[in-house]
Amino acid sequence: MNKNYLPIIFSLILISGIFLGKFFINENPSTKNSKLDSILQLIQENYVDGFDISEHEDEILIAIMQELDPHSGYIPKKEQSFIEEEMSGSFSGVGIEFNIIKDSLVVVSPISGGPSEKLGILSGDRIVEVDGEDFASVGLTNSQVIEKLRGEKGSEVNVKVYRRGEKELLEYNIKRGDIPLYSVDASFMINDEIGYVKVNRFSATTNEEFFNASNKLLFSGMKKMVLDLRDNPGGYLGSAIFMCNEFLEKGELIVYTKGKYRSKEEIFSDAGGGLKDIELVVLINEGSASASEIVSGCIQDLDRGIIVGNRSFGKGLVQEEIRLNDGSAVRITTQRYYIPSGRSIQKPYDMSDKQYNSEMYTRSLQNKEEVPDSLKYFTKKGRIVFGGGGVTPDSIITIDSSLNYIIFNKLRSKNWITEFCLTEQKFLESVEKISDLDEDILLKKFKSFVQNKNPDFDMSMGDKELSDLKNFLKASISKNLWDNDSYFKVLSEQDNYIQKAIEILN
Repeated sequence: MNKNYLPIIFSLILISGIFLGKFFINENPSTKNSKLDSILQLIQENYVDGFDISEHEDEILIAIMQELDPHSGYIPKKEQSFIEEEMSGSFSGVGIEFNIIKDSLVVVSPISGGPSEKLGILSGDRIVEVDGEDFASVGLTNSQVIEKLRGEKGSEVNVKVYRRGEKELLEYNIKRGDIPLYSVDASFMINDEIGYVKVNRFSATTNEEFFNASNKLLFSGMKKMVLDLRDNPGGYLGSAIFMCNEFLEKGELIVYTKGKYRSKEEIFSDAGGGLKDIELVVLINEGSASASEIVSGCIQDLDRGIIVGNRSFGKGLVQEEIRLNDGSAVRITTQRYYIPSGRSIQKPYDMSDKQYNSEMYTRSLQNKEEVPDSLKYFTKKGRIVFGGGGVTPDSIITIDSSLNYIIFNKLRSKNWITEFCLTEQKFLESVEKISDLDEDILLKKFKSFVQNKNPDFDMSMGDKELSDLKNFLKASISKNLWDNDSYFKVLSEQDNYIQKAIEILN
């Protein structure tokens, strides 16, 4: 795997923003004022209580940018520094990616390995209260969320969460910690031939991490791979291109971009890929977006592998980020991504922001994967695929919406599972391998642990919920005893997506 071509690839991202910089930074604007300029000047010079425009620039710019697409926006200086940390450094906080939808804080996904994930906070959860303060109020901003949830390592924050299907709010007491920013969660051999790699985002370190993970598996005898991009929200385009390139022969179109004010840019694979002979299955779901969709869509369009899971989010807009003099930034959508078949992965956004962001959850609950039949495209080998937003898998995993996980969720929210596993770990340190952990014995001990916590707690569950609880206890203890790979390896044993991938590869 040759990395020498990377500067060429990254040049795609470094599209000039000079004209925008001049527009926003120019201190000597034209004497011909717009209506907006005139109104702001009138307010500043005549309002009865006085009004300093400079004190409200952030709010005004945020409001203006909200009139564009859902992914364009103004980013104040403080938020911009936080975003940069998440993509390239580290920070201390509760560890969630979030969106503000209709003035409520919605968890897009818990950051892998962070405090929130360990407690069981899930994608789609709505945080409605923080340290006793209402957090579902009008005017909630990103800066308010960050200010409340980030903080000194070891400090605690209490949150109450609304979860779809739960009658009562779930309460979590979260101890802030260092948020690991590794983009590859796990890489291990499922069996003698099949390797598994889970990637949680496309960041500045993804190329190196994926390179190292793949080589480790190749050295272990990998001939086939399950690439797990579920709940991967995307990130750097260059990292997605690097990953695609690893699987492709020279000269394949990976992705192209174009926009009204941007010329068409095409990116092709080179000869440096080290996984060209590896059979491939890619896992996606409704939380897979942007760069994840470029990878899965490219692999599907070129008939390089099989896509398994649920239709992806549908984010195919290119943002150019222009840094302003005060450290803030503006992100403006300038182009669309197109995958090799010619289809755009961007779903429609002629709707409210709430509908746009919640569509993925509604679709998931209703098991709806329909796309317009009129938007037909063809893969390299002539298979029909559809546009209309997102990537529709070749093999769809149906979600059983009748399953009830109320007790499991309550146990996680109370932090009892984590506490039990940490306690039990002390008695299992002599265990040498995962197969020595007996799920039934662990469950029996856990029930006793829960009864000591609360004798009245009802542990009655359905068969599937109980089976998944046992599997999760075993996985969590494996993680404590060994590592992240052990955790995901245990979970894979009852993961329908991974089991389907194994079936296809076999």
